[in-house]
Amino acid sequence: MITLTSAQLDAWLATLIFPLSRILSMIGSSPVLGNKQVPKRVKIGLSVLLAILIAPAIGEMPPVSVGSTQGILIMIQQIIIGVAMGFTMRLIFTAVEMAGELSGLQMGLGFASFYDPINATHSAVIAQWMGIIAILAFLALNGHLYMISTLAESFQTLPIGSMMSYRGFYGVVSWGGSIFAYALQISLPILAALLITNIALGILTRAAPQLNLFAVGFPITLAIGFFVLALSIPYFAPILDRVTQEGVGTALNLVKLPH
Repeated sequence: MITLTSAQLDAWLATLIFPLSRILSMIGSSPVLGNKQVPKRVKIGLSVLLAILIAPAIGEMPPVSVGSTQGILIMIQQIIIGVAMGFTMRLIFTAVEMAGELSGLQMGLGFASFYDPINATHSAVIAQWMGIIAILAFLALNGHLYMISTLAESFQTLPIGSMMSYRGFYGVVSWGGSIFAYALQISLPILAALLITNIALGILTRAAPQLNLFAVGFPITLAIGFFVLALSIPYFAPILDRVTQEGVGTALNLVKLPH
């Protein structure tokens, strides 16, 4: 007859529940895997599977009960860590969508917006299109595997029971600030081309005042915007790859033990 003590049961639960809290919170806040189109059963099932696979390599757990006050605090710590890591990776797609918003606004498509089921809000068509391209490129570059690898490595750099340092929280803020620079870099070719186009249209309007700027300028800016957007697509993957690598590095730096 097999007998279990309460201490053994608490240890088994802690081995699964504590890693599961970090894994589930990261998957829920991360891009692609955390999208609303992904069923909740898939998210929970994947989190449980990863917890079962990662738990044996984590090492010793804090000798606390899951239902105790200290155990609940540890779970909250793991949730904060997971959300911070997932949020760091999601900022990559925020930069791409922001670049699409800037490009669409300059092209004259700022009014053309549709409901975005991923973010549960209305966004510009160009932003949604660039977001879809970013998701496909992210999967092609194995970005989802990088996320899972970073998650598994985080249990070694920041064991269960430890909390992120202030440098980690500052890293999230700094990474969020750099997203604006990446959004400008992605949309800069279109912005530069449309700026030159608007200057040329302004000179043309001064030379021929009888010319209807709205009837002529809108099709020209729209056509040039799509043309430059098509030309810049081959250069989009290298930028996204670099941003993804920096995002993974930033997420890993968040979960390093404070020195």
